[in-house]
Amino acid sequence: MLVLRSAALLAVCLTWGLWTAVSTARAADAEPVYELRVYTCEPGKLPALEERFRDHTMRLFEKHGMKNLAYWEPLDGPEAETTLIYILEHASRDAATKSWAAFRADPEWKQVAAASEQNHGKILAKPPTATFMAKTDYSPAIGLPVADKVYELRTYTAAEGKLDALNTRFRDYTVRLFDKYGMPSYGYWVPLDPPQSGDTLLYFLEHTSRDSAAASFKAFAADPEWKQAFTESQKNGSLTAKKPESQFLKLVDFSPRK
Repeated sequence: MLVLRSAALLAVCLTWGLWTAVSTARAADAEPVYELRVYTCEPGKLPALEERFRDHTMRLFEKHGMKNLAYWEPLDGPEAETTLIYILEHASRDAATKSWAAFRADPEWKQVAAASEQNHGKILAKPPTATFMAKTDYSPAIGLPVADKVYELRTYTAAEGKLDALNTRFRDYTVRLFDKYGMPSYGYWVPLDPPQSGDTLLYFLEHTSRDSAAASFKAFAADPEWKQAFTESQKNGSLTAKKPESQFLKLVDFSPRK
């Protein structure tokens, strides 16, 4: 009888463990996957790329299960004339793979791509870059961007083994202080694939203007709480391997927006 009871108890534990594992996996699968894509055009071909996205590509993305979140172009430098940056949302990494396969096989897309190249010649200077990302636990919910705002894409490369500490500083201090000084956060992500998955944090801030961004960062840097948090976090060495990268962006006319 004792053996039977032990066997029954073991069966219950195994069933519970299996159910818990399945539930955890489903919860993980339920988290969206985000894709940051950057297109670089041949000189003078950005309007042709914009036309293709505006008239066809975005609609076909949605048709195949890829949610359009935001589309930007740089405000400054030569990239302003050649670059399109956007974020897609996928139900999962597997869903992204299936959606892209269906999109590329779509007869309408093939026709659009062929007609676009025939009318405008070679549009892209090189293959697009794609970074699959997971939202951090301290990121705000990812929604639509706000019209008539300036956005800033910032990329941090953590020192070896310091990405968790960098995320802790953002979670406990930085995000709140950004908001205090008029820099709302659009979203925070870490890449899913190595080597960036081990050392990179990407995020977007929202500004009223370039001038307001400069004023906000000046006030942020002078904040006593930030100074203390920064100093404390650096006791065992710098959390970053190099200076953060910053790129100011504007929403394009065909981007979803609030």
